[in-house]
Amino acid sequence: MNENLLTLQGVHTHIGAYHILHGVDLSVPRGKLTMLLGRNGAGKTTTLRTIMGLWHASQGTITFNGQDITKHATPQIASMNVAYVPENMGIFADLTVKENMLLAARQAKHAGQMDEKRLKWIFSLFPAVEKFWNHPAGKLSGGQKQMLAVSRAIVEPRELLIIDEPSKGLAPAIINNMIDAFAQLKASGVTILLVEQNINFAKRLGDTVAVMDNGVVVHAGSMKELAEDEALQHSLLGLAI
Repeated sequence: MNENLLTLQGVHTHIGAYHILHGVDLSVPRGKLTMLLGRNGAGKTTTLRTIMGLWHASQGTITFNGQDITKHATPQIASMNVAYVPENMGIFADLTVKENMLLAARQAKHAGQMDEKRLKWIFSLFPAVEKFWNHPAGKLSGGQKQMLAVSRAIVEPRELLIIDEPSKGLAPAIINNMIDAFAQLKASGVTILLVEQNINFAKRLGDTVAVMDNGVVVHAGSMKELAEDEALQHSLLGLAI
């Protein structure tokens, strides 16, 4: 079995007249948490959307679990036990928390058919999801919506979880809760690819890291090594962890 669950080789993405990704090479090791870092506009979100088939690579190859998914449609990729939490979270504001969860539980036609054991585990990670189960999702706070977005992504077992900036705009206490939840997810064997601007978040969770700039990966390696190398942090990100 290949140690990398997901691999991008020479991936280019055009959006209209704009050439955003210029040959991205990225490896996501199986069962690990890979951080994707970089300044704003470096191409991180475009990389995630290209992996998910929301935008199609104009050149290069994307391989998931040994299968070429470069030309796959988004529903086809999702059906391979891949979940994506976009930066805007994609919450259905007019539906209740329960209804949002049920939409993601493809094996269940009503709430009673959702995996009760798995729901209890999710509630232990994110108590607010249980507390506001019958409330409209649009009434939740930003942190609660983020918890719902991640809960929805894991309501069924996933092999790969792709998440875009989960800590954005969240209070420190909620960020700590989110870090604990991702640590448990990783321990359960889920492979995670995470875009993050909160460097403390990245330092505490990441196994491997890739840093993007101007549509390419300019550094890849151990998160621990990057966290301990202040000069490298300054050169890649313009900051210190």
